[in-house]
Amino acid sequence: MAEKTSAECVHQSHLGKAVSYCLKHWQELNNFLLDGRLELSNNRAERSIKPFVIGRKNFLFCITPLGAGASATTYSIVESAKENGLKPFEYLKYLFTELPNATSKDLDEFLPWSETIPDYCRITRK
Repeated sequence: MAEKTSAECVHQSHLGKAVSYCLKHWQELNNFLLDGRLELSNNRAERSIKPFVIGRKNFLFCITPLGAGASATTYSIVESAKENGLKPFEYLKYLFTELPNATSKDLDEFLPWSETIPDYCRITRK
């Protein structure tokens, strides 16, 4: 059995594998440099899903899969509203009062990033 060279050992080490992975995916790893809107870390996404992680045990008491799905949908709407600078309670009231009268072609106007969301739903920046 032939002995491994030091170069082969380095490539098979955890550090060597990490460096090889990094070099293989260099273009993808640098995409954030091409678009200033992209963030270097996923901290914001991690913070956004934290309520789901904390509330996961509460989903055990939803009784039915449909109830768990409804809870997850509500969480998603609330977190999307927060991320888009909306007051979740006011946004939900707006949706519940306006959506029943909307047509399917109007639905884009109700998305949390829509410019047509009323000002009373928005968090005022100081």
